Amino acid sequence: MNLEKVVFGFFVMLAATLNFGFFIGDIDDPTVHNRYELYAAVVVNLIATVLKFGDRTQIGAVHLATSLVADLQLIAAAVVLVWATNVSPEGVTPSAMASVVSLSGGALLANLVSVVLLVIETVSYRRR
Repeated sequence: MNLEKVVFGFFVMLAATLNFGFFIGDIDDPTVHNRYELYAAVVVNLIATVLKFGDRTQIGAVHLATSLVADLQLIAAAVVLVWATNVSPEGVTPSAMASVVSLSGGALLANLVSVVLLVIETVSYRRR
């Protein structure tokens, strides 16, 4: 068993599941979307991105691209949430929460593509 692959797979899956946990629920209801789960998803996605930098294959490049997309979407979602929470006089409105959840949904799609790539890579792996 390759410990590096285990750690890589762990962070890819954890990024996807944290993002899914934040995303699920009514799109405009702030009570069902935990902000700390969003922040955890951002951090874990960034760690997964760093782990993807070492792979020099074509599938590694696509892994990195999907991770960068997820990072961009989640960071944008976190910025919108921080803005709505701390700066906006209206607070977290249903419209602001819908924007945050929509951005998280885009990141979730990128994470799912990354998971599918990981499964394809694992299934097609041949022992040497």
